Order: sequence, then structure tokens, then C-alpha cells
Amino acid sequence: MLMFATPARAEDVGHKIIRLCAEGQSLSGYPPSAYAKALKEISPTTEEYSECGQLIRQAQAAAASGHGSAPASAAPVGAVQASPAEQQAIASAARSGSAPVEVNGQAIHPGVVHANVASALSTLPTPLLVLLAFVLACAVAFAGSAARKRFRGERSD
Repeated sequence: MLMFATPARAEDVGHKIIRLCAEGQSLSGYPPSAYAKALKEISPTTEEYSECGQLIRQAQAAAASGHGSAPASAAPVGAVQASPAEQQAIASAARSGSAPVEVNGQAIHPGVVHANVASALSTLPTPLLVLLAFVLACAVAFAGSAARKRFRGERSD
């Protein structure tokens, strides 16, 4: 039987830079275009909850300036100027404030979470729903038993 080996797909340079950042490793040694690709590919969650976006921008600035030394850890080296598109997005967000935004013809109010009991229960795992049903059934049985004893005690035969 012949087995054909397929070469492993090379990891995308943008994803590699993001992975290195998440692992706290050095980001140096890449061209500015690789850092730009990483910034396009970084997830909003990673951007918001880690310093990777800032560290990648710092590494990009270092590579563009020819210094070649990028931040090696999550400790920020200094402020990095936001791109014109980022500055425009920040200014737009500041102008709009907490005004409602229209999405697909429906007004969305920032900070307002619409939740109802049905949606809250439908997101619970099945074992937890079974446990809640069991506890509720036990509570109803206990209340019924207590009520029965009370009414039997008040009745005079």
C-alpha cells in the first residue's frame, strides 16, 4: 500500500503572529506587511481582552522604522498612533454616544438587554433544566404535604 504524504499547510503569517503574541513570545522578525495582515485577522475578542493588538502595532512600527526590535512580552513599550481608519471609528463612536443605531430597520439601543424567561431557560443545559424541574417538584410535594397536615389538624371529627 502506498501512502502519499501531503505537505502540512504552512500556518498563515498573520495567525502565527497572533499566536506568538498570545503565548507571550517575541513578535520581531517579520515585515510590516505581516503585522498588517495580523491586525486584519485578529479577532475582536482578542483585540479587546488582550494587549496583542497594541503589541502587534508596536512591532509593526519597529519593523517599519528599521529597528527590528519588537516587544517581547505583554508589557507595553509606548503609545502607538492609531491609523486614520481607527481614528475615524473612534471619533464616530464618540459622536454617536448612546443614541440608538438602526440595524436592518430595527432600532438598537446600546446598553439595553432584552431578555425574557423563555430565552433564559432555553439557553440552560438540559441536565440543569432536569435538576430545576426536580427541585420544583420536590418543593410542590413538600408544600402540599405541609398544607395537608395543617388542614387535617384544624378539622375536628
